[in-house]
Amino acid sequence: MNKAELIQVTASEAEISNAAASRVINALVTAITGTLSNGEPVALVGFGSFSVKARSARTGRNPQTGAPIQIAAANIPSFKAGKALKDAVN
Repeated sequence: MNKAELIQVTASEAEISNAAASRVINALVTAITGTLSNGEPVALVGFGSFSVKARSARTGRNPQTGAPIQIAAANIPSFKAGKALKDAVN
């Protein structure tokens, strides 16, 4: 499912227009992104939780030459599925 399909389903389920559903989806993504960029987690009970994890610097290999390269440390977004989501998928 892509974003356009998600907007269609959201509009249908909530009985609102596609434009309103699009604004809701965009606001949700903006809110989650903003909260994660501040280093705070986002928990949606039953669905899952988003958080930011620190990945340390490490040495990698250039696949073309095999030469070692330094990969910088980075903060990465992480998602952990909640129990209700896990149960629905299984």
